[in-house]
Amino acid sequence: IRGKLGRDMLLSMCQDVCEGMEYLERNSFIHRDLAARNCLVSAEHIVKVSDFGMARYVIDDEYISSSGAKFPVKWSSPEVFHFKKYSSKSDVWSFGVLMWEVFTEGKMPFESKSNSEVVREISQGHRLYRPHLASHAVYRVMYSCWHEVCCPFFLWYYFITNL
Repeated sequence: IRGKLGRDMLLSMCQDVCEGMEYLERNSFIHRDLAARNCLVSAEHIVKVSDFGMARYVIDDEYISSSGAKFPVKWSSPEVFHFKKYSSKSDVWSFGVLMWEVFTEGKMPFESKSNSEVVREISQGHRLYRPHLASHAVYRVMYSCWHEVCCPFFLWYYFITNL
């Protein structure tokens, strides 16, 4: 399918994920494993978020994982790999990585790097590059997901639907 979907379709797929994540956030759930591999795509290219094996219901939008629990480092925010602290903000970080996956048409983020190299690079402020299919406006949204301070999914949905 690589090369077959236009930029508008790729953005629409990200919008579908964002809408699903907004629903989870509104209902006090955090996914904790948002990635392209955990999304289902219909023949009409409608995307649904799936695989809720790591999802948690949260009261105060925060979940601290027990030590020793495994997590997907390349999709994780600094507060996850440093403090095992999950929230809708860490889901937003993962959403930015998912957008990157979509706009690279399925590349592995930080493809040649080990988990420890990714932790070091992210901790030093390095971020994923702009995929050639992502406009500067789309990359701004993606890149904004990778900041310590971020906004809830309903605002991301607003931003992404107005690109």
